[in-house]
Amino acid sequence: MRRPSLHGTVCAVSTNIWFWVAFHVGVFIALAVDLISFKRRDRELSMRAATQRSLLWVVVSLAFNLLVWKSKGGEAGLDFFTGYVIEYSLSVDNIFVFVLIFNYFRVPPTFQHRVLVWGILGALVMRGVMIWLGVTLVERFHFVLYIFGAFLVLTGLRMLFDRDAKLDFEKNFFMRFCRKTLPLTKDFHEDRFAIRLDGRLMFTPLMLVLILVDIMDLIFAVDSIPAVFAITTDQFIVYTSNICAILGLRSLYFLLARMVDRFIYLKTGLAIILGFVGTKMIVADHFPIPNWISLLIILTILVITITVSMAATKPPPVEPTDSGPI
Repeated sequence: MRRPSLHGTVCAVSTNIWFWVAFHVGVFIALAVDLISFKRRDRELSMRAATQRSLLWVVVSLAFNLLVWKSKGGEAGLDFFTGYVIEYSLSVDNIFVFVLIFNYFRVPPTFQHRVLVWGILGALVMRGVMIWLGVTLVERFHFVLYIFGAFLVLTGLRMLFDRDAKLDFEKNFFMRFCRKTLPLTKDFHEDRFAIRLDGRLMFTPLMLVLILVDIMDLIFAVDSIPAVFAITTDQFIVYTSNICAILGLRSLYFLLARMVDRFIYLKTGLAIILGFVGTKMIVADHFPIPNWISLLIILTILVITITVSMAATKPPPVEPTDSGPI
């Protein structure tokens, strides 16, 4: 059974349970293979390897997008792709924060990948619950979409005019709470999250990093999940597009972590995207914007802001030195 969605597209009321099972089996297998291969590598990803892995995750996500297109129809395929692009672009903002967290705790690069992998498992649960709650609210109370839309517009404005906001981890509530309640060691113990010292279970600083990464991902999900609701309210599409984007976040982190200072206008672009999708949700009942137009607008904003950022931060050419006659 199919029905029009709240935004004029066609979405399935329900998805076969085996489609859900197959998706999660694929996710867990991919995470296990990735974690084992990285552990065997036992060194930081090079730029080339990070680029290859990032492209691989994009190809895998697009292959799943094709499967959605074939099984659920062209509208669902376009909804997935648009939601994936929104989530993937907004996840870049996560990378800025992850860089700050890893630098603050001085986490060795070889340990960072393990934190990001286990962080995805937490994201699976947290985002799944948030999406289920969001879809339930939207289906029962249509006005919730207007609240989501207004929230996204306000978030975009805050991001636009408060781009230089700094995170103070020492004053972070969750940081202070964990330090008071959890038995923590002072030093890292390889890549372990917990150890036993004198018969007592102790958590390492890496566990504190993992908790903080998951909390920050939850905070970012408050922005990104409602943004996908501007495209569709199909729970399967919203959830899988979110998870596919997050799966590629780990490799993207190692690719962009060394280049974060060059994306000086990206936050402006993300703020405009949030404002656009928020406005789309608010006016959808009276001035519906087709999702293919939304996709073109979002991609155009991303291309322009990234291109301008890279051009503005391009390092000056190195002038050859004249050593003179020998």
